[in-house]
Amino acid sequence: MTFKKSMVNMAVSSALIFIAGQAGASGFALIEQGSGLGNAFAGGAASAEDATTVFFNPAGMSRLSGKQMSVGASAITPSAKFSDSGSTGAVLQPAGGNGGDAGGTALVPNGYFTMEIDPALHFGFGVNVPFGLQTDYDANWIGRFQAIKSKLEAINLNPSVSYQLNDSVSVGGGLNYQRVSGELTSAVNYSAAAFAAGGAPLLGAIGGSGVEGVSTMTGSDSAWGYNLGALFEMSQDTRVGVAYRSQMKYTLSGTINFSGVPAPLAASPLLANGDVILPITLPDSFSVSAFHKMNNGWDVMADASWTGWSVFKELKIDRTNGSNVQTVQENWKDTWRFSAGANYHYNDQWLARVGVAYDQAPVSDAYLTARIPDNDRTWLTLGGQYKPSRESVFDFGYAHLFVKDPTIADNQAAGGKGNLVGNYSNSVDIVSVQYGYKF
Repeated sequence: MTFKKSMVNMAVSSALIFIAGQAGASGFALIEQGSGLGNAFAGGAASAEDATTVFFNPAGMSRLSGKQMSVGASAITPSAKFSDSGSTGAVLQPAGGNGGDAGGTALVPNGYFTMEIDPALHFGFGVNVPFGLQTDYDANWIGRFQAIKSKLEAINLNPSVSYQLNDSVSVGGGLNYQRVSGELTSAVNYSAAAFAAGGAPLLGAIGGSGVEGVSTMTGSDSAWGYNLGALFEMSQDTRVGVAYRSQMKYTLSGTINFSGVPAPLAASPLLANGDVILPITLPDSFSVSAFHKMNNGWDVMADASWTGWSVFKELKIDRTNGSNVQTVQENWKDTWRFSAGANYHYNDQWLARVGVAYDQAPVSDAYLTARIPDNDRTWLTLGGQYKPSRESVFDFGYAHLFVKDPTIADNQAAGGKGNLVGNYSNSVDIVSVQYGYKF
């Protein structure tokens, strides 16, 4: 493979690696789907206290009477600051700075509705965002040939049903229709491409060193999946829930566009705007949760959740004419998330929440890239609930995520992108609000 072809292929592959970032849970998953932020979402599959159980465990709808709805949103603000410790800038380009704070606030909305068809049978519907990210580096930073902007969102529609088998056991299930869309940008090293293709004469023809542009990729696809759950009432005060969400398989279709291509390079098919595809599978997950109501006004809850990120072994990127652009080894690993929380009931109107969680990252430092500055994180959360009437309820919560500082050593000098060496200082802040109504 020539230097020029390697450089362009790596630009395309970086533009397509949009499935990572500082999301709320492991990898780029978002667990911020309801009122449980104050408890670090401990007991999610067992609490079943409002319509958001459609997402966490559809079997929990058996505990809800009449019709209920909830609408809410979480503002997720990650911080990801790179510190250089020996990077080498891209060949024939100025090095650049550290990129500023790559984090950016994203608003994650959700809405749910449940209805009691008969005492044993319930129907529910949810709209949520189970995956997402947004990161944005300074356009002139030292790693711009690896990543500038990354934005991803997945909109999920989730009709579901539950059935109460007896006084102790309920089961539930739902379908998930999910639409994923994303936008990625990164810089392209035209000076390196010209020198590799034609030496000093072609480099001079495009204007010498320091000539670069931007590649922009947008893509989208839809997929179907399912979720299942069961709720076990161990006693009047204790319940255990289990929940499973299936894999989602996509073939993302998109376009890649190169801006500012110098005229002497305009005929290169490797720099041509065109269509690309990326088959990918998003992971399944399984949760076990417990909830216990104590006699002194306290509730306690816990949760253990597994996510099958090991399905993400590689990115195989092709143009629609069948030629392979790049196959990138990722080698992510399965992760666990553990959480514990508590509620304190001051009276019939006010409730306080507190929680803690530990969330593993699926990517190791050996495979860390500028688009995936991720590492294990610890959650500390608090929140509350206010009921102005028997029908209405407001929930609110705050979480701070302490992220272990990851180290990056991503040598892409052979592809014209430089060698990015350093570490990140990361954290995440989340604020959520939710309104629920019974009718």
